[in-house]
Amino acid sequence: MKIAVVGPGAVGSYYGAKLVRAGQEVHFLLRSDYDAVKRNGVTIHSPEGDFNARPKCARMPEEIGQSDLVLVALKTTANDQFPKLLPPLVGIGTVVLTLQNGLGNEEELAKLFPIEQIMGGLCFVCLNRTAPGVVEHMAHGVVILGEFQRWPDPRTHDIASMIRHAGVPCEVTDDLARAHWEKLVWNIPFNGLGVAGSVGIDALKLGSVPAGTQRSPCLTTDRLLGDPAWAAIVRELMREIVHAARASRPKRVVREMERVRN
Repeated sequence: MKIAVVGPGAVGSYYGAKLVRAGQEVHFLLRSDYDAVKRNGVTIHSPEGDFNARPKCARMPEEIGQSDLVLVALKTTANDQFPKLLPPLVGIGTVVLTLQNGLGNEEELAKLFPIEQIMGGLCFVCLNRTAPGVVEHMAHGVVILGEFQRWPDPRTHDIASMIRHAGVPCEVTDDLARAHWEKLVWNIPFNGLGVAGSVGIDALKLGSVPAGTQRSPCLTTDRLLGDPAWAAIVRELMREIVHAARASRPKRVVREMERVRN
C-alpha cells in the first residue's frame, strides 16, 4: 500500500516508521526535518525495542502523488494548510485518515473530500520527538479507527488489520464522534491541569501567575488525583465535558460519565 504521512512529527514518525518496517511503501512529507530524515531515516527508541526506518522523503506533495492512504498528523493549528497539502495526494480511491487530537478535523477534511473517503483515528500513546528524525516512545500506542459519519465497512477493518500487522494495537469503533468525546474527557483535564499545576492551584484560581512564582515540574495524573483539591477540579472539568458531549449528541450517553461519577 502506498501511504503518505503529512506532518511526521512524533506521532506521524512513530506510526509511519512502524509501517515502513512492516513493508509498506511510506512517503514522508517533510519540512525542517527533510535533510536529517533523508540522510539518517527515522530512529525510534522504545521499551519494545529500538529500530531505524527509511521512509521515502519529499518536500512537496506533488513529489509523492496520489496515494492509497494519507495519514494526517499535523498539529491542528496547521489545518489551514489542508487545501495546499492534501489534494495532490488524494485520488478517487484514496482514504484520508486524520490522527489529530481534538474535534472538527474530519469536518475540515470533508470540505475538500467526500465523506466516504474520510476516517479518523485516536492515538493513545506516550512519545516525544527529541531531535530531527528521532522519536522517544515511552509507553502505549493503541489506535482506535472509525469512519466519519458512517458505519465501519470492510475497508475500515482492512486498514486496522494492516496497522496491527505493523505491530500497533488497533481497534475499530462504530461511533467515531463518541470516541473523540471519550478521549477528551481524559485529555482536557489532565493535559491542561498538569501544566497549570506547575505554578500551583492558587495561581489557577487567581487566573494569573504572580510575579516571582516558582515553577515546578508539571503534575502527573497520579499526583492530580492524589490531591483532593486538584482531583475536585479534574472531576468538575470531566462533568463539563460530558455535558457538552450530551448536548452535541443527545441520543448517546458518553460511557466515561460513569468514571466521573465514581
